[in-house]
Amino acid sequence: MAYKTWFAGETNNASGAFVRQGNHFTAPFGAGEGELPIEAGRYRLIWSAACPWATRQMIVRSLLGLEKVLSVGLVDPIRPAKEYSDWAFSLDPGAVDPVLKVKYLSDLYLASDPNYQGRFTVPAIVDIPSGTVVNNDYFNLSYYWETVWQDFHKPDAPDLFPEKLRQDIQELNSIIFHDVNNGVYKAGFARGQAAYEAAYHRVFKRLDWLDGRLSTQRYLFGDSITDSDIRLWVSLARFDAAYYNAFRVNRNRLTDFPHLWAYARDLYQIPAFGENTHFDHIKAHYHVCCDPGNVFGIVPKGPDAAAWKIAHGREKLAIHPA
Repeated sequence: MAYKTWFAGETNNASGAFVRQGNHFTAPFGAGEGELPIEAGRYRLIWSAACPWATRQMIVRSLLGLEKVLSVGLVDPIRPAKEYSDWAFSLDPGAVDPVLKVKYLSDLYLASDPNYQGRFTVPAIVDIPSGTVVNNDYFNLSYYWETVWQDFHKPDAPDLFPEKLRQDIQELNSIIFHDVNNGVYKAGFARGQAAYEAAYHRVFKRLDWLDGRLSTQRYLFGDSITDSDIRLWVSLARFDAAYYNAFRVNRNRLTDFPHLWAYARDLYQIPAFGENTHFDHIKAHYHVCCDPGNVFGIVPKGPDAAAWKIAHGREKLAIHPA
């Protein structure tokens, strides 16, 4: 298996900096012309428990109570031995998705666009009747679940994207994406020392800033969880288990940041976060599929996941304690 095949469709610029591919299927959900109709049971969310972008959709789905209207298909964290980057449904009986009846995510992408040239990415929203991918816009998907899918939210669903905070949330989400979510990839996939060091320093400068922000408030926008918390959390969950070693972002571990670490445990202990977090999938994918130096495919045993259940004490930061 050649390391370079896993990231076909993405490049490094002349300085060696990692450049992420764009999204191909970006039609929004809605009632307007050219928008995807909002219908219970019509779509299937394909996800990998290793992928932060896909896990984010699963957390939002659980928090909002969309389980009955949006089905899910889980792919194997270890990519199949193929000549191009792909995901396989090898965890299912017969190695076939039970609803879509395909073996590989690429089958769905190519059914949607036979000329598709990029990586076959998760999350992917598949229109079940046609068996085609209709949206893989990982950056905006959660906004749709939080807004235009509101009629299907459970009665006590949290408001993850409150209207009065939307601009602030979107601005912070952009910062989190560039400096943390994608920042660790820029470090891990850099092809030049200067590009790596620039990404490395940017990641830790932002983590220091976030640790300070969370020293006086329970969540990123106060007492309530928002879309921003979910976006930050999926990277924090992978930091010590994968990024610290595989992506060489090793100035500090998450556990070395007192406020970020307690905040991350606070979120993990909420079922929607903890139940959609599979450290075995995370470690297998990043160390076997993303680390070119791991020629024997060894998956680390640690860190001990029991540490995520240690009391966090964040309740005292709430203005109105639960």
